[in-house]
Amino acid sequence: MHTTLVTRSIALIESGQAANGAYVACPSYPTYNYCWFRDGTFIAYAMDLWQKHAGAWRFYDWAAQIIGARTDVIERCLEKSNQGQPLNPADLLHTRYTLDGQQSDEDWPNFQLDGFGTLLWGFQRHMQLAGMDTIPASWASAASLLVHYLAALWPRPNYDCWEEFPDQIATSTLATLHAGLHAISTAPALNERDAILACETAGKIKQWVQTRAVYDGHLVKHIDGEDAVDASLLWVSVPFGEHALFSGTDPLVQATVARIESDLLGDTGGVHRYRKDTFYGGGEWMLLTALLGEYRVQIGDRMGANQCLAYVEAHADDEGHLPEQSSAAPLSPADVQPWLECWGPVARPLLWSHAAYLSLYAKLLI
Repeated sequence: MHTTLVTRSIALIESGQAANGAYVACPSYPTYNYCWFRDGTFIAYAMDLWQKHAGAWRFYDWAAQIIGARTDVIERCLEKSNQGQPLNPADLLHTRYTLDGQQSDEDWPNFQLDGFGTLLWGFQRHMQLAGMDTIPASWASAASLLVHYLAALWPRPNYDCWEEFPDQIATSTLATLHAGLHAISTAPALNERDAILACETAGKIKQWVQTRAVYDGHLVKHIDGEDAVDASLLWVSVPFGEHALFSGTDPLVQATVARIESDLLGDTGGVHRYRKDTFYGGGEWMLLTALLGEYRVQIGDRMGANQCLAYVEAHADDEGHLPEQSSAAPLSPADVQPWLECWGPVARPLLWSHAAYLSLYAKLLI
């Protein structure tokens, strides 16, 4: 294990946090010069695992303020949803924000729900890991708003965590929503009515997944979709612990991971997103490889987990920077160069990659 990379990862994350608490996705990649709730939550979670609670707290406080400032948007959305009226982009929460907390005016896939489920889980997890007995009023208010927002919108097609397939419902998105709603229903952040709503919605989501996302004994990428997997399906088990859809030893999860390893684990040891991926050629992603490592830790396969850790470590450059993905063994080689010409080199350092590495390392120390 590479303790120097641990130190470097923590330093990079701390340097990538704005004074107000927002974590930049990648400081050197213009398209990612924003803060996503999903990325930010996983980054904050990793920092909590390494006892860096103050930085994590600042992120969650920033996120709560972002949600609270858009109370009118959420209330309008809920009113229109309850009345069966169509929703337009102005009725929906954005998925990413500038580091000073503003919405971007760029055209971007903003109807994306997974980050809000992840954030709810993060609120509860931070309270546990940081030993918080009470929750700030702004966090409780934001959590309540998000519970109602997700309870109304979760059955609607929306962009997945890769910001693709807006006409589908990704099983991995439902996994994050279940984790967030289930977790926050157990926290002292909600009143009884909201806690019941969160718990009931989580139960409905699980039923959907069990009845509409299973094909030939394993989970699939999309609800009512074809027989294909996505590595983000690992979220049905890790890192959400007791709030996950399923335990790592559940036969459904085992069959799903076996399919992920068969279809998406590359010869060099890294994990691809999905078979038809063309983004930078569909390379092997650091954060997904680390996530597979976490799953292996969960089922007691420490040798396999260490192989995942070593893969990620091997892709750090001389400055200790981890990329988003490696294009050394792409699924679609012809698509590498067009992306290089369009957006430049692969994002590096990606803070989410560093956070995933820190999370896996922390789990291996237990």
